[in-house]
Amino acid sequence: MKKFDTTLYFITDSTGLEENVFLYKVEQALSGGVTIIQLREKNKSTREYMHLAEKVHEISAKYGVPLIIDDRIDIAMAVNAEGVHLGQSDMPVNTARKIVGDSMIIGATTKTVEQALEAVKNGADYLGVGAIYPTTTKVKTVLTSVDTLKDICQAVSIPVNAIGGLNKDNCHVLENTGISGICVVSAIMKSSNPTKSASELKEISQRLKLSV
Repeated sequence: MKKFDTTLYFITDSTGLEENVFLYKVEQALSGGVTIIQLREKNKSTREYMHLAEKVHEISAKYGVPLIIDDRIDIAMAVNAEGVHLGQSDMPVNTARKIVGDSMIIGATTKTVEQALEAVKNGADYLGVGAIYPTTTKVKTVLTSVDTLKDICQAVSIPVNAIGGLNKDNCHVLENTGISGICVVSAIMKSSNPTKSASELKEISQRLKLSV
Protein backbone atom coordinates (compact mmCIF):
# COMPACT_ATOMS: atom_id res chain seq x y z
CA MET A 1 0.00 0.00 0.00
CA LYS A 2 1.35 3.37 -1.01
CA LYS A 3 1.93 5.80 1.84
CA PHE A 4 -0.14 8.95 1.82
CA ASP A 5 -0.92 11.90 4.05
CA THR A 6 -4.44 13.33 4.28
CA THR A 7 -3.58 16.36 6.45
CA LEU A 8 -4.78 18.78 3.76
CA TYR A 9 -7.02 17.02 1.25
CA PHE A 10 -7.80 19.36 -1.65
CA ILE A 11 -10.83 18.64 -3.85
CA THR A 12 -10.90 20.56 -7.10
CA ASP A 13 -13.79 22.36 -8.76
CA SER A 14 -13.23 23.63 -12.28
CA THR A 15 -16.71 25.14 -12.67
CA GLY A 16 -16.59 28.36 -14.65
CA LEU A 17 -12.80 28.36 -15.01
CA GLU A 18 -10.68 28.29 -18.13
CA GLU A 19 -8.34 25.30 -18.12
CA ASN A 20 -5.19 27.39 -17.71
CA VAL A 21 -6.69 29.28 -14.74
CA PHE A 22 -7.83 26.05 -13.16
CA LEU A 23 -4.42 24.41 -13.54
CA TYR A 24 -2.74 27.53 -12.17
CA LYS A 25 -4.90 27.35 -9.03
CA VAL A 26 -4.09 23.65 -8.67
CA GLU A 27 -0.35 24.33 -8.82
CA GLN A 28 -0.63 27.25 -6.41
CA ALA A 29 -2.49 25.03 -3.93
CA LEU A 30 0.12 22.32 -4.22
CA SER A 31 2.91 24.81 -3.66
CA GLY A 32 1.09 25.91 -0.50
CA GLY A 33 1.26 22.47 1.05
CA VAL A 34 -1.67 20.36 -0.12
CA THR A 35 -0.85 16.76 0.85
CA ILE A 36 -3.35 14.92 -1.36
CA ILE A 37 -5.53 16.10 -4.25
CA GLN A 38 -8.81 14.81 -5.65
CA LEU A 39 -9.93 15.70 -9.15
CA ARG A 40 -13.73 15.87 -9.11
CA GLU A 41 -15.57 16.46 -12.37
CA LYS A 42 -19.28 15.68 -12.56
CA ASN A 43 -20.14 17.27 -15.89
CA LYS A 44 -17.27 16.48 -18.24
CA SER A 45 -17.22 13.78 -20.87
CA THR A 46 -14.91 10.83 -20.33
CA ARG A 47 -12.42 12.24 -22.81
CA GLU A 48 -12.51 15.70 -21.23
CA TYR A 49 -12.15 14.24 -17.74
CA MET A 50 -9.20 12.12 -18.82
CA HIS A 51 -7.49 15.07 -20.53
CA LEU A 52 -7.77 17.18 -17.38
CA ALA A 53 -6.66 14.29 -15.18
CA GLU A 54 -3.48 13.90 -17.22
CA LYS A 55 -2.72 17.61 -16.87
CA VAL A 56 -3.36 17.63 -13.11
CA HIS A 57 -1.33 14.47 -12.63
CA GLU A 58 1.67 16.09 -14.32
CA ILE A 59 1.50 18.90 -11.78
CA SER A 60 0.81 16.78 -8.69
CA ALA A 61 3.65 14.42 -9.59
CA LYS A 62 6.09 17.35 -9.49
CA TYR A 63 5.15 17.90 -5.86
CA GLY A 64 5.07 14.21 -4.94
CA VAL A 65 1.38 14.50 -4.05
CA PRO A 66 -1.01 11.59 -4.77
CA LEU A 67 -3.79 12.24 -7.28
CA ILE A 68 -7.17 10.77 -6.43
CA ILE A 69 -9.85 10.58 -9.12
CA ASP A 70 -13.42 11.01 -7.97
CA ASP A 71 -15.74 8.15 -8.91
CA ARG A 72 -14.15 7.09 -12.21
CA ILE A 73 -11.99 4.01 -11.78
CA ASP A 74 -11.48 3.78 -15.53
CA ILE A 75 -9.95 7.25 -15.66
CA ALA A 76 -7.85 6.66 -12.54
CA MET A 77 -6.35 3.57 -14.15
CA ALA A 78 -5.95 5.20 -17.58
CA VAL A 79 -3.84 8.09 -16.22
CA ASN A 80 -2.03 5.99 -13.58
CA ALA A 81 -3.47 8.07 -10.77
CA GLU A 82 -2.57 7.04 -7.25
CA GLY A 83 -6.15 6.49 -6.16
CA VAL A 84 -9.90 6.73 -6.57
CA HIS A 85 -12.61 8.09 -4.26
CA LEU A 86 -16.04 6.48 -4.08
CA GLY A 87 -19.28 7.90 -2.73
CA GLN A 88 -22.22 5.93 -1.37
CA SER A 89 -23.86 5.83 -4.81
CA ASP A 90 -20.67 4.89 -6.68
CA MET A 91 -19.16 1.46 -7.24
CA PRO A 92 -18.86 -0.55 -3.98
CA VAL A 93 -15.41 -0.41 -2.43
CA ASN A 94 -14.89 -4.18 -2.48
CA THR A 95 -15.72 -4.33 -6.20
CA ALA A 96 -13.34 -1.47 -6.91
CA ARG A 97 -10.60 -3.20 -4.93
CA LYS A 98 -10.96 -6.32 -7.08
CA ILE A 99 -10.47 -4.18 -10.18
CA VAL A 100 -7.57 -1.95 -9.12
CA GLY A 101 -5.70 -4.33 -6.81
CA ASP A 102 -3.91 -3.48 -3.58
CA SER A 103 -1.55 -0.79 -4.84
CA MET A 104 -4.15 1.90 -5.55
CA ILE A 105 -5.52 4.12 -2.78
CA ILE A 106 -9.30 3.84 -2.35
CA GLY A 107 -11.20 6.42 -0.36
CA ALA A 108 -14.87 6.28 0.61
CA THR A 109 -17.45 8.84 1.67
CA THR A 110 -19.34 7.81 4.80
CA LYS A 111 -21.88 9.52 7.02
CA THR A 112 -22.49 6.93 9.75
CA VAL A 113 -20.47 4.53 11.87
CA GLU A 114 -22.13 1.61 10.06
CA GLN A 115 -21.09 2.91 6.64
CA ALA A 116 -17.58 3.56 7.92
CA LEU A 117 -17.16 0.04 9.30
CA GLU A 118 -18.47 -1.46 6.06
CA ALA A 119 -16.06 0.64 3.97
CA VAL A 120 -13.11 -0.47 6.10
CA LYS A 121 -14.18 -4.11 5.88
CA ASN A 122 -14.42 -3.80 2.10
CA GLY A 123 -10.91 -2.40 1.73
CA ALA A 124 -11.07 1.40 1.94
CA ASP A 125 -7.79 3.14 2.82
CA TYR A 126 -9.28 6.37 4.18
CA LEU A 127 -12.70 7.93 4.80
CA GLY A 128 -14.22 11.30 4.03
CA VAL A 129 -16.94 12.13 6.56
CA GLY A 130 -19.49 14.91 6.23
CA ALA A 131 -20.82 17.32 5.31
CA ILE A 132 -19.91 19.14 8.53
CA TYR A 133 -21.32 22.42 7.17
CA PRO A 134 -23.55 23.19 4.17
CA THR A 135 -21.48 23.39 0.98
CA THR A 136 -21.65 25.39 -2.21
CA THR A 137 -20.40 22.52 -4.36
CA LYS A 138 -23.39 20.21 -3.99
CA VAL A 139 -27.07 21.12 -4.26
CA LYS A 140 -28.21 18.59 -1.67
CA THR A 141 -26.18 18.54 1.51
CA VAL A 142 -26.81 16.01 4.26
CA LEU A 143 -25.05 17.22 7.37
CA THR A 144 -23.07 14.95 9.69
CA SER A 145 -22.74 15.96 13.33
CA VAL A 146 -19.35 16.44 14.93
CA ASP A 147 -20.32 13.78 17.48
CA THR A 148 -20.86 11.27 14.66
CA LEU A 149 -17.52 12.25 13.15
CA LYS A 150 -15.84 11.59 16.48
CA ASP A 151 -17.62 8.23 16.81
CA ILE A 152 -16.39 7.22 13.35
CA CYS A 153 -12.82 8.23 14.20
CA GLN A 154 -12.97 6.04 17.29
CA ALA A 155 -14.53 3.11 15.42
CA VAL A 156 -11.99 2.72 12.61
CA SER A 157 -8.22 2.44 12.35
CA ILE A 158 -7.78 4.13 8.95
CA PRO A 159 -7.47 7.91 8.37
CA VAL A 160 -10.72 9.89 8.69
CA ASN A 161 -11.07 13.33 7.12
CA ALA A 162 -13.79 15.87 7.78
CA ILE A 163 -15.43 17.40 4.70
CA GLY A 164 -18.09 19.94 3.90
CA GLY A 165 -17.99 23.72 3.95
CA LEU A 166 -14.76 23.88 5.94
CA ASN A 167 -12.62 27.00 5.97
CA LYS A 168 -10.01 28.61 8.21
CA ASP A 169 -12.69 30.31 10.33
CA ASN A 170 -14.86 27.30 11.21
CA CYS A 171 -12.50 24.35 11.63
CA HIS A 172 -12.35 24.84 15.40
CA VAL A 173 -15.43 22.62 15.80
CA LEU A 174 -13.22 19.67 14.79
CA GLU A 175 -10.98 19.86 17.85
CA ASN A 176 -10.63 16.62 19.81
CA THR A 177 -12.43 14.56 17.16
CA GLY A 178 -9.47 12.38 16.14
CA ILE A 179 -9.47 13.33 12.46
CA SER A 180 -6.44 12.78 10.27
CA GLY A 181 -7.07 15.89 8.22
CA ILE A 182 -9.56 18.19 6.54
CA CYS A 183 -10.99 18.22 3.01
CA VAL A 184 -11.53 21.59 1.38
CA VAL A 185 -12.87 22.80 -1.95
CA SER A 186 -14.03 26.41 -2.01
CA ALA A 187 -11.61 27.53 0.71
CA ILE A 188 -8.85 27.07 -1.85
CA MET A 189 -10.60 27.15 -5.25
CA LYS A 190 -12.31 30.48 -4.55
CA SER A 191 -9.33 32.03 -2.80
CA SER A 192 -7.53 34.94 -4.42
CA ASN A 193 -4.30 33.44 -3.07
CA PRO A 194 -4.54 29.61 -3.16
CA THR A 195 -0.95 29.20 -1.95
CA LYS A 196 -1.52 31.25 1.19
CA SER A 197 -4.90 29.65 1.85
CA ALA A 198 -3.45 26.15 1.51
CA SER A 199 -0.60 27.01 3.85
CA GLU A 200 -2.96 28.40 6.49
CA LEU A 201 -5.35 25.46 6.23
CA LYS A 202 -2.52 22.95 6.49
CA GLU A 203 -1.30 24.60 9.69
CA ILE A 204 -4.82 24.51 11.12
CA SER A 205 -5.25 20.86 10.17
CA GLN A 206 -1.94 19.92 11.79
CA ARG A 207 -3.07 21.58 15.03
CA LEU A 208 -6.39 19.72 14.89
CA LYS A 209 -4.59 16.40 14.50
CA LEU A 210 -2.67 17.13 17.70
CA SER A 211 -5.75 18.25 19.67
CA VAL A 212 -6.94 14.77 20.68
